[in-house]
Order: sequence, then structure tokens, then C-alpha cells
Amino acid sequence: MQDDPFDLILADLRIATTAHDLRQDLGLRAGRIARIAPANTLRGGRVEACGGMLALPGLVDGHIHLDKTFLGLPWQPHRPDGTVAGRIAAEKAQLRAIAEPMPVRARRLVDRIAAQGTTAIRTHVDVDSDAGLKGLEALLELREQVAHLLSMQIVAFPQSGVVRHAGILEAAVAAGADLVGGLDPAGIDEDIEAQLAIVFGIAERHGVPIDIHLHDPGELGTFELRRIAARTRAAGLRGRVAVSHAYALGQVEEATLARTAAALAEAGVAIMTNGPGPEAIPPVKRLVAEGVVVFVGSDNIRDAWSPYGHGDMLERARLVGYRAALLTDAELRLALSLVTTAPAQVMGLPAPVLVEGAPADLVLVAAGDVPEAVATAPPRALVVKAGRVIARNGALAG
Repeated sequence: MQDDPFDLILADLRIATTAHDLRQDLGLRAGRIARIAPANTLRGGRVEACGGMLALPGLVDGHIHLDKTFLGLPWQPHRPDGTVAGRIAAEKAQLRAIAEPMPVRARRLVDRIAAQGTTAIRTHVDVDSDAGLKGLEALLELREQVAHLLSMQIVAFPQSGVVRHAGILEAAVAAGADLVGGLDPAGIDEDIEAQLAIVFGIAERHGVPIDIHLHDPGELGTFELRRIAARTRAAGLRGRVAVSHAYALGQVEEATLARTAAALAEAGVAIMTNGPGPEAIPPVKRLVAEGVVVFVGSDNIRDAWSPYGHGDMLERARLVGYRAALLTDAELRLALSLVTTAPAQVMGLPAPVLVEGAPADLVLVAAGDVPEAVATAPPRALVVKAGRVIARNGALAG
């Protein structure tokens, strides 16, 4: 018997982790899955007929830049530059020329990704001596405004370098950033140990995790990864350090890859990839087999770094799966985990599973099972966050 009425009943759906032909009801109460029962048997609440659609856990974007997007503006031609430093300078110039405030653009992007089923994100925000904390303060305010749509972690991202901007980076963490970031210790600061000492020092003093962008290539990049792993072990930060991009892992010989993967796994350092077009991708299957946590983010969406991207994390899972040769059904299920369980683990969130007692964050799609959902990335018919329907057919619900 039911003790209390449900806030919402999702009737006649299939759960991704159960037999593909088993149809069930989900009874949602107080933002959680209170009851799972055979299809069309639950009573005592508003009913949403699901027509046998597949329920996936809410999607998690482990790496996005809300503050950079041009989404919603007139088309902005891409301005290429061959170096990271040159692209940083070009981006600053391009953003200065935009009249629309960053919070407006960021909110537009949040609305877009929430409607596509993303229920949690980790966003980076630029902080340096020029920008100060304005971007961080805007995103802290935005986080409160959109809490009903998605959960948000904020990384203080030192895009202009760490060594010269250490004070503002620490101030950002003190002001409310959830993580401290870093960027190319060799390529940007030209001093690996100095940058890592600052980043890890801030993390230890403030008790926050770390997320470092690393574009430095080849042997240099893998050396930096091993130094990050060594510092992670020394600081006791296992499971609290991630490195984003890490192209170097896809650029080195087998012996270097094996040595570096072992160091990352031992230290509990996670690796984020967005399946970048022109760059080497970390070898996803190999890293996972070695015990490294690999997760996925959308990274740049229609901004100075890339004219591509629309924030659909199921589509991103398909892209990474394509680039990483995830082909079998088991591998396609791995691809889904890269945008659900893996980033949730890295972010310290509850496991996104559809079981009784779990948070009621989920997405409904027209697909037979998880492999088909990843391979085809069908439209999101319904998105539920904390037990509330927030989007239908790719548009936010009123």
C-alpha cells in the first residue's frame, strides 16, 4: 500500500538498467523516486503517460564554459590562432566587443542545455587581474536562479595564467568558487612546479577540488600529468583532481601511455574529454581498463574557441563514442556512463541511477535501449529535475 500520494507518476516507461521489454511506473515524491511498480498500477498523483519510452538518468556535463558563449547573438565568425595564448587574446578582444551582458548569454545556454536533459554541470569561469571576480559573481547569482533546472559547480579558471594571477585565483575560491583551476603549467606559465604548487596550495588551504586544463602535447603533457598525479597523492586528494582535455595521452608511445595511465589510476586523477575535432583524443577504452575515471563535457559552445556545439550531452556521448571506437552494446553503455555516472562521481554527486530513493532526475527518449539511445541521440521527449517536469520535446516547460 502507498503511504502518501505521489507528486507525479510517470506511467508506462522502461528503465535503462532493466530488461528492455519491462514496462514500469515511477512514483515521484519530494524530488525522489519513491516507488517503482509494474506499468499502470500506481495511483494517487498526477499521471504523465510515457507510452513505453526509455528513461535515462539525467545527463551530466562535466566541463562547460557558460561565460564564453555567443549563443543567441548574430553569427560571430571564428578567428583562428595557432597558439593557446593567441586564442586567449583574440577571445578577450571579441568578448569586449559584445554588448549583451554575460549573464544573459549564460542563462540562454543554461535554458538550452536543461531542455536537452542536462541536470548537472561543472562550469569554468575566467578569473584574472583584469576581469576580477565579476564573472564568478554573475554565475553564483545565476546558479541560484536556475537551481530548479540544474545543479551547478563553478571552477575558478585562470585562463591568463596562474603564477601572475595567484592572488585573484585564491580570492575567487574564497568568494565561493567550488573548485580551483589551472592551465598548461608549461605552455602558459612556463613553470610547471610553480603553477602546481599554487593550485594545490589553494586546494589544500580551502578544501576544494582541482580541475586543470591541459593542452600541452606529447611527452611534455604526459610528464605534467605524472607530476599532477604525484602531487595528488602527496596532498591526499585522491578522487578530487581532474585534468581536462589531456590531448597528450593520445599522442605518445605505448610505454609512456602505460606509465602515465598507471600513475593517474593510482592517484585517482580523472580525465575529461569533449571528443575534440582536430586534436588527439585520450584513449578512452584503454584508460578505463587501466582504472582511470574518464568523463565527458561539452566544453565550448558557439564561442571564440569553436563555432560548433549546442550542449546536447547525448549527442556528445555519441561523438566521443564515434571517435573512441565505442561500437559494441557494452561500449555504447560505457559511452552513456561518460555523461552520467562518471562525471557525477567526479563532481561528488549522487549516482545518477533510477532506483527507489534516488533523486528524480531523468530523461525520456524514444529508443529501444541504451545502445540505440547513444547511437541515435533521439530528441528528449521529457526532462524531469528533482521530481518536476522542466522540459517537453526540447523546450522548457512553462
